[in-house]
This record gives sequence, structure tokens and C-alpha cells, in this order.
Amino acid sequence: MTSNENDAPASDRAPRAPDETPAIRSTDLRVARGNKTILRGVTMSARSGEVLGVLGPSGAGKSTLFRALVGEIDVSSGRVELFAEDVTGLPLWARARRGISYVPQTPSVLWDLSVRDNLASYHRVVHGRVDAATLKSAVERLAQRVALEDRMDVRAGELSGGERRRLELARALTRPPKVLICDEPFAGVDPQQASRLGDMLRSLARDESVCVILADHHVEEALRVCTRAVLLLDGEVAAEADPAAFREHPPVVGRYLGSWARTMPPPPPRP
Repeated sequence: MTSNENDAPASDRAPRAPDETPAIRSTDLRVARGNKTILRGVTMSARSGEVLGVLGPSGAGKSTLFRALVGEIDVSSGRVELFAEDVTGLPLWARARRGISYVPQTPSVLWDLSVRDNLASYHRVVHGRVDAATLKSAVERLAQRVALEDRMDVRAGELSGGERRRLELARALTRPPKVLICDEPFAGVDPQQASRLGDMLRSLARDESVCVILADHHVEEALRVCTRAVLLLDGEVAAEADPAAFREHPPVVGRYLGSWARTMPPPPPRP
């Protein structure tokens, strides 16, 4: 009688191959505004459990790419897929319901409300009305996830830059994300707070299999956090490599991806 693998103890079973379907993929994504083309056929993908850094100088198209991925702006042509589902024509709210969360570059917290009230108000937007005990528990869990449990009654306008970014992250976690896109998460944040926030992002990818995509001008922190990086230049993917490969080119830190990037290997073809 042939033994069935499912009858074997869990510890003896061969591990399953990871799902190779990208969590999110853009194919030949193009965005134009008037006579100006901002994205010129961007094809890239990211998988669950990885942190993808999107690098590039100001004006390269990073924020436009993120806004196109989350559905905040329309694309001229191309395709956006979430776990192989075409979501190109879906608006932001519909993509959010499918698991895309977004921390934009511009502040999104309500400055006059406390941390507690910021989280409670956003929870109501996402989940509708719930009883007081459920709401209180949910808000406390969110605050604990981003280490703000001791700042619950502080107005958002009185928080430090790092604390505000963590509050924005907590709001983005109100609906557990499958894909979390962060635009300049370390902007206005001191190095210690940036490192703390970066560790939180890595933990989301490592421990909860969230696909995290970020762009930031703090190159060293971005490269420390990400597990893979792509370089945008003039609205195109110019290079793709692991963080170590980018670090081996000193100008990446000094000039934040200037002309040296033309010597980087081109991105590998995607299936």
C-alpha cells in the first residue's frame, strides 16, 4: 500500500512551494498629463512577503506610479493586476476593498483629533458602525501595533514626525492589507524614528506576508528595509537589483541615483 503524503506527520511533509503569483503587477503602464508623459511603459511586480523599494530622483515618476497602482489616478494605457485579477478600471475604494492600502506622501491624519479619535473615525469609515467595546478594542490594537498606545490622547498635530507617520500606518492597517504602498514614509522623520518605522514595515512583510512597496529619498533607510529594488528614471524602469548591488555604487547615496544608474544592468524580463 502506497503511503499518502497527507498521512505523514506535519513535520515530515515536504514544504509547499511558495505561490509565485505576484501580489501586484503593472504591465506597460503609461500615464500622460496634457503633453507630458510621466510613466513610459512601467512593467514591474512584487510578491507577498517582500519589501520592494522604488528608487529614483525627484520627477522620476515614483508618486505617479503609486497613485496609478492604488487607483487614485487613471492610466493612459497598460494594466494593473492584484493577484492576477485585472483591477485597472477599478477606483481607489474598490482596490482598497481587495486589499491595497496606501500611505500617501502628503499628511492624511486629522490634526485636531487625538490619536484615539483618528483611529476610531477611520475605523468607522472602513467598517461602519460597531458597538463601543468592539471599536475600543480595535483602536487599542491598532495603536499597539505601531507603538502609540501611550500617546492615545495626544492631538495628531502635537505628535513628532515619526509618530504621525506611524499613526498614518495604523490607519492603513485598519483593513488588513495584502499590499501596502508607502510614499516617502521616512520624510520629516529623524533617523531613529525612521529605523523604527522601517522595522515595522519589514515585520509586516516577514511576519504577515504583506507585500510592501515604498519609495523614499532616505536612500540608506530605504535600502536597509527593502529586499529588492527597482530604479525609475524618466518614467521608465532602468534597473532592478537587490539592495547590496545598489549599495556597491557609492553615488547612490551621494547623488541619489544620478548618471551612474545608466551603468546598472537592465531589469530581467518578466514572464
